[in-house]
Amino acid sequence: MGRLFVCGGKVVLPDGVTETDLACEDGRIKAIGPDAARDAGSRPDDRIVDASGKWVLPGLVDLHCDAIEKEAEPRPNTLFPLELAFLEFEKKLAGHGITTMLHSLSVGTGLSLRGQHLVEEMVGCILTLRKERAMIRHGIHLRYEVSNLAGFSLARRLIGEGAVDLFSLMDHAPGVGQYKKPGSFERYIMKNQGITADEAARVVEELQERRRQVDPDRLRELTDAAAARGVTVASHDDDSHAAVEKSLSFRARICEFPLDLETAAYARRRGLDVAVGAPNVVRGGSHDGNLRAFDAVMAGAANILCSDYHPASLLHALFILHRHGMPLHEAAALASLHPARAIGRDVEVGSLEPGKRADLIVVREVRGWPLVVCTAVNGAVVHESRDMSGHDGNF
Repeated sequence: MGRLFVCGGKVVLPDGVTETDLACEDGRIKAIGPDAARDAGSRPDDRIVDASGKWVLPGLVDLHCDAIEKEAEPRPNTLFPLELAFLEFEKKLAGHGITTMLHSLSVGTGLSLRGQHLVEEMVGCILTLRKERAMIRHGIHLRYEVSNLAGFSLARRLIGEGAVDLFSLMDHAPGVGQYKKPGSFERYIMKNQGITADEAARVVEELQERRRQVDPDRLRELTDAAAARGVTVASHDDDSHAAVEKSLSFRARICEFPLDLETAAYARRRGLDVAVGAPNVVRGGSHDGNLRAFDAVMAGAANILCSDYHPASLLHALFILHRHGMPLHEAAALASLHPARAIGRDVEVGSLEPGKRADLIVVREVRGWPLVVCTAVNGAVVHESRDMSGHDGNF
């Protein structure tokens, strides 16, 4: 592997930003400083990236993104080959500056790509393909719908096999969490699955019957198994102090998408990492009318951003926060160091420091919007973009 030198950029370090050089060798950051690139080009396989006038950030770490489900099934009942979906999606992620992705796959209730057999196939696909080759780092965030009694054995097996890097419990149902508003759950599944109102009513009836059969001790068996393997446990859609306490009883260390600011702040006071959605920041609010992520971050009630359903939003959210007064190194940590630390990977990734893996992105701004011009993972350039030459502004 050749050496990589990133020269003259505004390097975003854990404690600030400095204009300097960065050297990478054998997949790791070797040096950061004015002398880091002094022998750049002395070897024939050296790679030199001119970052003058650009930002150099740690590669983004995304703990929650279910967009691969839409890549595989962009419309209801239009399933594409899973390998094709993974390979095409990976290219997009590198272009968005995401160098570590935990694909959020749901052992759920048939919502989106959430049938048990498809989840098992997708997990197997990701684990197989990442062993053969990869542009970025891929992990699995397994989301377990508590009402999916039939999916318990699959979740337990995947955790036991070491296939899971983050495990969360969720309870999507009418009148609960993000679906508190009457009819909101039914409208969602009708749109997402392409079913009629009568079919949605039957889905809800069956779902509520399964929810009545949920055994908390069985759920703790899953979270205990995850914790025993060093896998972080997350909650989902907590909406009260009581919900946070319940999540803590199930070993949760991350509170995902709390529904209001008070719940988010309480979760932080109780020692949980709190994750909110980057699309929420970019759009200026929740599409469901719940917590405004920008407010939570600025109030210190959230310390992790994830892309949720829109990977491109992750980098843009950081720059929006920066434009509103947050130092860029603090904003960047929301999508790099903090999520890496939350899953126990911060020794290797999440910040630009000598000795860590050389996962980084070079970013320029176009009309105030960040554009990734170079992505490196493990010291190898996996993505580059540039403007076409000779452009005269015409079609």
